[in-house]
Amino acid sequence: MKKISIGNAGGYWGDDPQALKRQILGGRLDYISMDFLAEVTMSIMQKQRSNDPTLGYARDFLPMIEPVLKKALEQKTKIITNAGGVNPLACAEALLKLAEKQGLKLKVSVVYGDDVLPDIPGLQKSGAAFANMETGQKFADVCTKIEAANVYFGALPVVEALKDNPDIVITGRVTDTGITLAAMIHEFQWELDDWDKLASGIIAGHIIECGAQATGGNFTDWKKIKSFANMGYPIIEMQEDGVFTVTKHPFTGGLVSVDTVREQLVYEMGNPTAYLTPDVVADFSSAELKAEGENRVRVFNVKGYEPTPFYKVSMAYTDGYKCIGAIAISGPEARAKAECFAQIFWDRVGIDFLSTHTEYFGWNACHQSLGLASEGNEIILRLGARDLDEKKLKIFSKLIPSLILGGPPGVCVLGGAPKVSEVVSYWPALMDKKLVNPSVAMLASGQTKIHRKLTHIVSGQFKSKEAHIQVAEKITQDLSTCLANRIGKPLSEICLGRSGDKGDTSNIGILARSDDAYAYIKKNLTAEVVKNLFQEICHGAVTRYEIDNLKALNFLLDNSLGGGGTVTLRADAQGKTYAQALLRQKFDF
Repeated sequence: MKKISIGNAGGYWGDDPQALKRQILGGRLDYISMDFLAEVTMSIMQKQRSNDPTLGYARDFLPMIEPVLKKALEQKTKIITNAGGVNPLACAEALLKLAEKQGLKLKVSVVYGDDVLPDIPGLQKSGAAFANMETGQKFADVCTKIEAANVYFGALPVVEALKDNPDIVITGRVTDTGITLAAMIHEFQWELDDWDKLASGIIAGHIIECGAQATGGNFTDWKKIKSFANMGYPIIEMQEDGVFTVTKHPFTGGLVSVDTVREQLVYEMGNPTAYLTPDVVADFSSAELKAEGENRVRVFNVKGYEPTPFYKVSMAYTDGYKCIGAIAISGPEARAKAECFAQIFWDRVGIDFLSTHTEYFGWNACHQSLGLASEGNEIILRLGARDLDEKKLKIFSKLIPSLILGGPPGVCVLGGAPKVSEVVSYWPALMDKKLVNPSVAMLASGQTKIHRKLTHIVSGQFKSKEAHIQVAEKITQDLSTCLANRIGKPLSEICLGRSGDKGDTSNIGILARSDDAYAYIKKNLTAEVVKNLFQEICHGAVTRYEIDNLKALNFLLDNSLGGGGTVTLRADAQGKTYAQALLRQKFDF
């Protein structure tokens, strides 16, 4: 049976710059995918392009590929990446110049057309409402402030680009999973309505899209990792029938086990029975995992369903300003001193802001009372404010250093007056697939560009039965009982956990270590219990999903990240520490 290998060499803009080199030199792979984009990244790139029309892409990609480009070409390893950002054609041109300096001939295919910022008025006339898909808020409230607007294309335009047999595919905003799924569709000639195979490809892409998170990074049982040096990045060995194995190169750090893969599966999952992508709706609750040797996990029996007729549109808009400053406070009585300094500061400022936040790093900045700690030897007092009026925040900034000589002793300066920064907020919306079509261009050394617009992208109708959509337990009321100090043993003794974000919603996946443990948490770790525990942090509903195949529960905590993204004043803007907070809580099992 035909099989291909696909490695990941980057999960975000700023990931390990040596990962691509390790993947290419560690052994031949058919494909390598790299993800550089996040919601806020697009607005940053738009600003770069507005200042210089040759910019607007992830320039970090060039120094990553430069030392191994020749080797990749010799091995015929194709690289697919969304490093193109808002200017993928410029990224491709820069790659050709890099290859020319090395005396190499290069073929680059480019997927673009996702940037709909200049087309918004016309798209509205064609029926696109662009209402906020999470809150229902009308687009008219922000339409004059939009700085970036990009459609999430799926795998299909990348499949079209691969038909030109390029060495590298550069895309704009293509889904994290789509850049991996495309290689499978192309190689195996999968039918575009073979939902089970497409869903298997989506789950494979989801496992590797965050790089080392599938190979021991952020792993609950981190002490089982023999070495984090020379960290191995994940590799998918996909068969033509949709069954695949997760592994990594030999002699690299990290670990691939059923548990590392399970943890990554629940990361930013949402509803496990309906993981929505432009290509297919994947049912994560169907996947089965089995260890098949050292650092090898087999995944099979994945089910999928027809996709929706919509693309997600990621927009960013200007939303005022924020400022965050800090001072360090030493013991004894560091916590009491820090609380005193906070009181002094807010009294001294005397201004009402849109929002404010106070954190005590070294005590409970991330987890608040869930940290179960009473004292810290040293505390960083972190003070933040956000407002639409920049002048108010400049006053806030100047008053941070004024604390040094006007409060309790043992204070250490941390950088003086903090800078006021512009806030760019995230606006997710939906748009009918029929309203936009991607384009593909082929650029090759010494050849003229060839462009073509695609018009045959499958739209999807989501006609499949609703029976597979899981009805979740949802708790919305505010609760007053605090369970943080209950007696018993830490949940980590019987569970693993991982957490992440989607906008202002935090996702916490809790995975039982045994069947008995799963039976216990299904009965006792309810949405109400989690809402109760996180009542200081979560100001919206808590929804619980059961994932029997993974012995896992997935919790969605709405309104739990202080606005999320660049809006939040919290240090943990993405809720990545929340699983650790839940695992440390004590239960009577």
